[in-house]
Amino acid sequence: MADRVTVIGWDGSPLDPAARAALQAATLVAGAPRHLALPEIPSHAERIQLGSVPLAARRIAAHRGTAVVLADGDPGFFGVVRDLRDPRHGLEVEVIPAVSAVAAAFARASMPWDDARVVVATRRTLRRAVNVCRAHPKVAVLTSPGAGPAEIALLLGGVHRTFVICESLGTPRERVSVLTSDNVTQHGWTDPNVVLVIGGTVPAAASGWLAGTDPGHDAQPRGWGLEPEEYEQPAPPGGHGTGGDPRLRALQLADLGPGTGDLLWDVGAGCGLVGIEAARLGAAVITVDRDARACAVIGATARRQGLQVEVVNGPAPSVLAGLPEPDLVRVGAGGTRTLAACADRRPQRIVTHVLTRDQAEAAGRILRGAGYEVRCTLVQSVELRTADWSERHRSVAFLLTGRRPAAASAARTAPNGPASHP
Repeated sequence: MADRVTVIGWDGSPLDPAARAALQAATLVAGAPRHLALPEIPSHAERIQLGSVPLAARRIAAHRGTAVVLADGDPGFFGVVRDLRDPRHGLEVEVIPAVSAVAAAFARASMPWDDARVVVATRRTLRRAVNVCRAHPKVAVLTSPGAGPAEIALLLGGVHRTFVICESLGTPRERVSVLTSDNVTQHGWTDPNVVLVIGGTVPAAASGWLAGTDPGHDAQPRGWGLEPEEYEQPAPPGGHGTGGDPRLRALQLADLGPGTGDLLWDVGAGCGLVGIEAARLGAAVITVDRDARACAVIGATARRQGLQVEVVNGPAPSVLAGLPEPDLVRVGAGGTRTLAACADRRPQRIVTHVLTRDQAEAAGRILRGAGYEVRCTLVQSVELRTADWSERHRSVAFLLTGRRPAAASAARTAPNGPASHP
C-alpha cells in the first residue's frame, strides 16, 4: 500500500534532478495527458489520467509501489496538494514545485503581482470571478473549459479592461496576447490559459504590506457608515435626507453583507455611499440614479477612493433591464415598481427603507410575493450636538430586508473544483 506520494510541479522547463529521480523510481504516475506524455516517465510505470483528484488519491493509496503526481506550476497553489493531504487518504505528501502559472503570466507581462487578486473560473464560479474583475484593477484568472477569456469578456459587458492572455505557458505552443476586452470574443483560445484582467482606476501608491490588497487601501477612511464629509462629498443644500443617514446605511450594509465575488446594485443611489462602502468591502458595485449630478458625485468619490464602481445614469426600473444579475440590491428610491423589478432578478438579499407603515406593508408584500423571507425594523436615530446636547438631526425609517431561503441561495453560489493549472 502506498503511503507516500511525490507531487511534481511542471512549468515547461526541464525537470530538476530531484523530480527526475522521483519519476525514475515511480511505479505509478498520475497527471493530465500532456504530463503523461513526458519522456522522463518510465515505460513500466502505470499511468492514470488525473480527472477527479479524490478518486486518483484512492487509487494511489491502494497502489503497491512508488507514486508520483504531475501537475502544472506550483501544485500547492489552487492545485492538487490540498486534496491529496486529506487525512482520509492517509498519504504523506512531498512537493517539488515549479513556477506557478500566475507568477509566470505576470512575469511575461513585466508586472508586479503582490497587489493582484487570484480567482479560479469554472462554469459554476465564472460569474463571481467576473465580479472580482469588476471590483479590482488587477486580477489573475485561472480559467477552465467553458469559463475562459471569451466568457469573461462577455460577462464584463461594457466594463472596459485590458486582457493579457497567456496560453500554454512554458511549452513550445506558448502565446501571450494583449488586447482590450471588447476584442477578446473575436479570437479562439487554447487551454490551458491564464488571463490577467487589468484596468480601472489604479491610484499611485508605494508597495503595500498585504498581498491581494488594492493600491491606496490604507489611505481610505477607517470604518463604514461614515459621514459624507469623510469621503469629501459636498453636503446638499437640503441635507442628505433619511436615505443618506449614515446609521441607516450601516444597518443596510450589515443586512446585505457585501463581500468579494458579490455584485451589488445600489438603485436610487443618491449620494452613492452604500455602493462606495460596499466596494470598500470587496464587492463589485453598480450604482443607478436618474440625477446626472448625483452620478457625477458618485463617480468622483469612487475615483478619489481608488474604487471600481460602475455608475449608470437613468430612470429605474427601465434602466435595470440591461444590467448583469445582482447578488445584492439596495433600493433607495423608485417606489414599489422599482422594488418589484429588483426582486424579479432574484438577488440573495435586498434592502429598502420607507417612511410610513403603509409603505412598509406594501414593500413587505412585494418581497414576500417574490419568495423572500422579510424582516422589518423601525429605525430611529437622533444625533446630538455635544456642546449643548441639543438635537442636531433626527431620522426615522422602516428598514425592510428580504432574504432568499438558504437552499435557494446555496444553489446559486455553490462552488466547483479548482482549475487544472496552478
